[in-house]
Amino acid sequence: MNRLAVINVVGLTEALIGEQTPRLAAFRQRGALAHIAPAFPAVTCTAQSNYLTGKLPAQHGIVGNGWFNRELAEVQFWKQSNHIVQGRKIWDALREKAESGKRKAEVSIANCFWWFNMYASVDYALTPRPIYRADGGKVFDIYSWPYAIREEIKKDLGEFPFFGFWGPAAGMDSPRGNADCASRWIAESAKWIENKFSPRLNLIYLPHLDYNLQRHGPFEQSGKRKAESGNDSAPLRGGGLNPKIFRDLREIDAIAGDLIDFFGQRGVPVVLLSEYGITNVDTPVHLNRIFRARGWLTVKDELGLEILDAGASRVFAVADHQVAHIYLNDRSLENSVRAVLETIPGVEKVLGQPEKIAAGIAHSRAGDLVAVAAENAWFTYYYWLDDSRAPDFARTVDIHRKPGYDPVELFLDPEIPRPKLKIAWRLLQKKLGFRMLLDVIPLDATLVKGSHGQRPAKKKDWPVFITSQPELLNAPQIESTDVFQILRDLAVLKNR
Repeated sequence: MNRLAVINVVGLTEALIGEQTPRLAAFRQRGALAHIAPAFPAVTCTAQSNYLTGKLPAQHGIVGNGWFNRELAEVQFWKQSNHIVQGRKIWDALREKAESGKRKAEVSIANCFWWFNMYASVDYALTPRPIYRADGGKVFDIYSWPYAIREEIKKDLGEFPFFGFWGPAAGMDSPRGNADCASRWIAESAKWIENKFSPRLNLIYLPHLDYNLQRHGPFEQSGKRKAESGNDSAPLRGGGLNPKIFRDLREIDAIAGDLIDFFGQRGVPVVLLSEYGITNVDTPVHLNRIFRARGWLTVKDELGLEILDAGASRVFAVADHQVAHIYLNDRSLENSVRAVLETIPGVEKVLGQPEKIAAGIAHSRAGDLVAVAAENAWFTYYYWLDDSRAPDFARTVDIHRKPGYDPVELFLDPEIPRPKLKIAWRLLQKKLGFRMLLDVIPLDATLVKGSHGQRPAKKKDWPVFITSQPELLNAPQIESTDVFQILRDLAVLKNR
């Protein structure tokens, strides 16, 4: 049975491979590239689940990065238990293959930061996981399996740079350089796992491109989209790549290139893939505010601030990038809600039950309706009408409490005169044992310039699958569910 390293470079597309990424371009030249028809929705948790199970959300249940738990009447995002993903995973299939050949002991699996990593039946696991104290404090840390490697790897590599993994500091220049680069730490952890355990399959997640592609957009904007096309939903693309992402491309080229060389020296074949492509956006769409204006949304007062009460709302949206799950606690409103959605600028289409079946997303976790944004638009979770009444978590990085995905967490509030000074003061308060809010996130959705979730018009903006062993790539385009079988076949080839 072969050994295989799978490097997931988030946001990588054919359009981004070129002058700024010479090592990735060279790897592509040595092998073969296929475009991956994007998962639907084209978001992290769904795409990874399609790849690792070979199934669609209708079967594995991962309809997005989060959804409304109907039994608990709670919106839940970024949960981590692998048990949530229904069905057989690729490591199960590899073990079955090895067992049939009486080589089960040869199959060991490592998962370095792919999502739904906790309690997966892999041999070695590393994933971000803060420690939540009884006093409300949060200590940034990682979860590992086996437990013992957590302290060993932190001793060798230092603490995981959590502030570089998500939030305003992610992907930004730092006085400490690579010490604050989460992707660099993850790459080193993959090498650490390889050196100690030499797993048969090593899954590696590198999110570095995700941050500034969402902040700035991948392409220069010509400013002539509407005038030239007459179409508000036409892609926002100017003459070339946005110079603001050049540094990010060079950095991920170095990180991924080092990994490719490292595994190559050890005779381990490498697959380079991505989950989705990010395209330029300029239109945030506030579905919950529209539903509120219709009297369908229920908001309760808590200490003078407004909290969405999803369980009591007749209609509400769970926003996830360019896809929004619309839940109807009052099913009699379905036709009315659909009619409203279809008139909203920035909404490209609405899926009811027949369309959800056709899209492979007809699972009980999915919304009763699913809204898909135009390529230049994306959905916010915002539901308040007055920023002074926004919930306290709105101005913080809080991926679990917000009832929807919030890319504005990548920004510092430009209205704060000295944001770094405020952050330092807040962290000092925390260190001294005081309760505090790190309330430095703006409430301006127009800051976001890149998004994903729907299928981009151009294949060069689709995710990619690149391998130095092109024998099993029989077509220039593959489905997201094909990744499972291709990886399985690559992993059972004899070493060359």
